[in-house]
Amino acid sequence: MPVCRWFACKKFRAAWSKFTCKRSIPPRRWIMLNNLRPALIITRREIRDQFRDWRIIAPIAVLTLFFPGLMNFVAQQVVDFMARYQATLIGERLVPFLLMVVGFFPISVSLVIALESFVGEKERRSLEPLLSSPLTDFQLYIGKLLAVLVPPLMASFLGISVYLIGVYRQLGWQPEPILLTQIILLAIVQALLMVSGAVVISSQTTSTRAANLLASFIIVPMALLLISESFLMFWADFSILWWYILGQAIIAGLLIRTGIAHFNREELLGRELDTLDLRWGWRVFVTAFKGESHSLIGWYREVFSSSLKRIRLPLVLAALLIATGFLIGMNLSKVYTLPVGTLNLDQLQGGIPTEVSGVGTIRFFSAGGVFTVWAHNIETILLATFFGLISFGVLGSLLIMLPFLVIGYLTGILTTVGVPAGLFVAAAVLPHGVMEIPAILLAGAAILKLGATLAAPAPGYTISEALLRSLADWARIMVALVIPLFLGAAVLEIFLTPQVVLYLFANL
Repeated sequence: MPVCRWFACKKFRAAWSKFTCKRSIPPRRWIMLNNLRPALIITRREIRDQFRDWRIIAPIAVLTLFFPGLMNFVAQQVVDFMARYQATLIGERLVPFLLMVVGFFPISVSLVIALESFVGEKERRSLEPLLSSPLTDFQLYIGKLLAVLVPPLMASFLGISVYLIGVYRQLGWQPEPILLTQIILLAIVQALLMVSGAVVISSQTTSTRAANLLASFIIVPMALLLISESFLMFWADFSILWWYILGQAIIAGLLIRTGIAHFNREELLGRELDTLDLRWGWRVFVTAFKGESHSLIGWYREVFSSSLKRIRLPLVLAALLIATGFLIGMNLSKVYTLPVGTLNLDQLQGGIPTEVSGVGTIRFFSAGGVFTVWAHNIETILLATFFGLISFGVLGSLLIMLPFLVIGYLTGILTTVGVPAGLFVAAAVLPHGVMEIPAILLAGAAILKLGATLAAPAPGYTISEALLRSLADWARIMVALVIPLFLGAAVLEIFLTPQVVLYLFANL
């Protein structure tokens, strides 16, 4: 056989394909790709069925094409109106903002496809054959997720393209490559975030009506996030958008992890009706909160031996977050400096001035000040717990970092006027920080553990029971350690810290 024919024969092509594929891809990745192939079969089937139904495609296509045209008209009118009053800056900032809105709008419209991915098929009695297939739960879930992700992304990219063409023809505006990249990445992570959340809802509900009602917990936070992004667009500080992209990508990954961890085809088929059993929930919470002890000393011993043991890794993460917040504050002090003469340390000579006997509603050297500080700390932790619960601990950890970011900023500012950083930390932070910092560490670790409960599989427990048990663990740490530590820190902060600050600063 000639050499050229031998290279073209089927045996050589098969051998070369086998040689290159298995040696260019590591064994673990090769196994992962093989596991994804059955999922892609589900994806192709679902996409083909979606594009066959004109009742799904027609509204998405019409709205996707109409909305960018409407935004082009709005942009033209606003730019012309602002030009009459020499306020062209507002009109120029509006154009990239509308580009971001155009990319977001089709995703919210297409969300209904993801909401009925599992529960819709269950109501149509077409889910049983799919669940009886030899596919694993992971393959089935990923296949469904990829299938419902394609229409929102296609609609978003189509809307962005139509808007860019229209705004270029009317205004001659072209986005910078970095801005266009950010808008495309925002559209991708927003679609992934909303779709993954919708698929989790669809796999955990028993009716399409309930799934549509629960969708408000996706749309409303995303709308608020869009509002915050709009401020950046009008402020033209596009560099912060990278942090938005990273944060949404992390939460989307955690949502996907949550869906895979708690997806169970047997429960999906067997669950016909969800009931709200408050007595059962309270019983699970109280049992987990009390534990197996029958005395206060035994309960505290169990908290130290059991609850604290479960948050060892979150404690390390919380400590890293606190240190990161402090370093970020130090760096911000070099960017956002105070005007010269703002700080005058000579005012601290001679004792406590009348005007600094308190800060806002906090009165130094008073029981009312102690209660105010204590209540404020508890309120902050409760708020961080709420935001951490709905964001897998991400937003809660940001609130935990905030006080140390402020401390780092003040430390950096004071070093510019000659105050040693160690002196400020020793005078203004350590007197009450010996109790407050451990309390914040414990609270932050408990919040991270609570937020991660949804994303972690809980063998033998339903998702609601696992969440209640984790919430009881959080309450044990709060009641046993965090709240008493905050009370002691408030006493020290009101009665001791001001004296230490004034004494050390007066002797500079």
